[in-house]
Amino acid sequence: MGIVNVTPDSFSDGGQHASVEAAVNHGLELVSQGADILDVGGESTRPFSQAVAADEEWRRVGDVVRQLVERAGVAVSIDTSKSLVAARAIEAGAEIINDVTGLTGDCDMIRVALDTGVGVCAMHMQGTPQSMQVAPTYSDVVAEVHAYLAARREALLAAGIQREKICLDPGIGFGKTHAHNLTLLKHAADFLDLGVPILVGHSRKAFIGMMIDGAIGRPATVAQRDGGSAGAACVLAAQGVQIVRVHAVGMVRSALELFCY
Repeated sequence: MGIVNVTPDSFSDGGQHASVEAAVNHGLELVSQGADILDVGGESTRPFSQAVAADEEWRRVGDVVRQLVERAGVAVSIDTSKSLVAARAIEAGAEIINDVTGLTGDCDMIRVALDTGVGVCAMHMQGTPQSMQVAPTYSDVVAEVHAYLAARREALLAAGIQREKICLDPGIGFGKTHAHNLTLLKHAADFLDLGVPILVGHSRKAFIGMMIDGAIGRPATVAQRDGGSAGAACVLAAQGVQIVRVHAVGMVRSALELFCY
């Protein structure tokens, strides 16, 4: 899954693809590098980010979604927690809702998914983007995230969403410390018994930067974080994780092709 951020304030590439043309060209480039899905988002969910109104979010992503649906030749996912944005994106041809709130942040989101029959990805997050990195605490991060995702799966199934339409994301970087993130990375296989595809979005996140910083003795560049992200993708693939959400698709795809050969 390749990341297409149409935002001015995302943590690693905010503003780089803020115009429709730049975002569409970036998405097409990710497809040429081997992306199977493009995940388009118009609202940053980095720690302490500020929410934007649904109309503004749609203004950012609407034409990008339309053009990528027409031109990319792969599935387009809408990264949103707002049912209005999701519904409009699906009308434009998006096939997946990727919701960091686990489809709990908007009471109409499950209805939109059910009415349209699209795929959904439900993520774990402790708190909100505004609060999630204020002293996140778990007694057992793997067990607690697993229990939450199992409950979300059951809620989605009970609402009528078909199992084959569901994937789950343990939410690395969303209400977790450095140690929590490393533990989830190491134990990603523990989530496979949930019986639906697992998606992990680890790319360029702070815990990867911290590991590289410690190894090289200075702050990691974006390129160095991409290298670490590719390594983490191989760790995830070795455990059977089906979907990785990444910025540097070409680098990760090459690493996975060699690793899985």
